[in-house]
Amino acid sequence: MSKILIVPGLHGSSPEHWQSWLETKLPGTLRIEQDDWATPHLPRWAGAIRHELDRAKGHVWIIAHSYGCLATALATTGYQNKVAGIMFVAPADPDKFDVASYLAHEKLAFPSVVVASSNDPWMRLTKAAYWADLWGARLINLGNAGHINVDSGFGAWQEGLDIFEQLRKTQSDLPLGTLDPDFRFDAGKKTPATRKSRQFNQRLQANWHRWLYGDEKPVV
Repeated sequence: MSKILIVPGLHGSSPEHWQSWLETKLPGTLRIEQDDWATPHLPRWAGAIRHELDRAKGHVWIIAHSYGCLATALATTGYQNKVAGIMFVAPADPDKFDVASYLAHEKLAFPSVVVASSNDPWMRLTKAAYWADLWGARLINLGNAGHINVDSGFGAWQEGLDIFEQLRKTQSDLPLGTLDPDFRFDAGKKTPATRKSRQFNQRLQANWHRWLYGDEKPVV
């Protein structure tokens, strides 16, 4: 059975936060707990995530917010056979915490989406686009949505649930381990796994484009 890790940012996520709301909507969720929510210590925060990844029996989805996105990006390095996909919401700017050098500067080995805002005080949209491009993630701009937290009006967040469900549904037919970028994008290999991965990428691109820019929900 798959597990969904909820990874809050600084000071955790209050009961009114959209992450807390998602926990009531998604079965199999587990919230990552930190010893000190007020102190952003990247290796320790990443260690708490890795602890749960190591314990998980099946594949794992991750929904992260703010500084939790940075901890998730670090923690999931080397877990391509365990992580099924990640939804990064309003990532904090790693340069604000001097941790950019710790993070992957290449495509992640699993599907991901970065949900950002045009007026987020913790990450300019151009920086969010930069990291999304590095990670090979789909970028979704919510417009003037602040830090996509309780203060900016994000409690019961149906659109966020829809984004996550679309990411999960589109990827659900892929076996774990086939999303290694060294393997997935090699057009010279004609194995069934690479063909399936290529079909998945084409399908994901088409679905997201229809959903974000068209008039209809994506067809899966």
